[in-house]
Amino acid sequence: MDLNGKVAFVTGGSGDIGKAIAQALASAGTDVVVSYVGDAGRANAAVEAIRKTGRQGHAVQLDQRDPKSIDACVEKVIGQFGRLDILVNNAAWNIGIPFSDLETLTSDIWDRVLETNVRGPFLLCRALAPELRRHKAGRIINIASLAGLAPGGSSIAYAASKSALIHLTHCLAVALAPDVSVNCIAPGLVEGTRMAGRLPEDMKQSIRSQTILGRTGSADDIAQMAVTYCRADSMTGQTVVVDGGSPIGMR
Repeated sequence: MDLNGKVAFVTGGSGDIGKAIAQALASAGTDVVVSYVGDAGRANAAVEAIRKTGRQGHAVQLDQRDPKSIDACVEKVIGQFGRLDILVNNAAWNIGIPFSDLETLTSDIWDRVLETNVRGPFLLCRALAPELRRHKAGRIINIASLAGLAPGGSSIAYAASKSALIHLTHCLAVALAPDVSVNCIAPGLVEGTRMAGRLPEDMKQSIRSQTILGRTGSADDIAQMAVTYCRADSMTGQTVVVDGGSPIGMR
């Protein structure tokens, strides 16, 4: 798909990976709307990065745990440019809890993780599906995690949510074909992001030691993979791991 003149919506655009994806899509020719929960300043920085490429950028507030917030956001996103071609489900929430510490993983934490990381993306896909289908060349990209493919990551809840998001990708690829392609990116540790900052240092060092390239994944590599998915016309239901070459991601 030629991305010139297309419109993308990147959730979690106030975050490091979301900003990188938004900027890469803008550099490829798309106008971009980014969402944020509470940090309008970081979202505005992402908008400025988009506008520096010569494309239009806007920010909207979204709490994807709240169906009413999703409905209001969808109306604003489509109303901004009169169309939408690309949805990137990047927004997520995590917290570092060792797998063995089951007592600390409370039902409230479990619900917040699953509602943010799985239910929210599904509700956004459902709400935006008619618009994405309209031009018969829609794109959905879900940002999952290596933790969704093998036991690991910040907590059991996070790993379970990302595994569910990967399978949701498969299911939506079937449901929305042939008008919308649905693909997934599964990053490993992405150094320098706020999400990585929530992980214990010993966990991060263990992840680094397993990469065969001697480095972990980067936000830029993730962003460029998102652009590749958008340009491709014959890829759907796929998950690409971006992690520096960890053997557990080679499948």
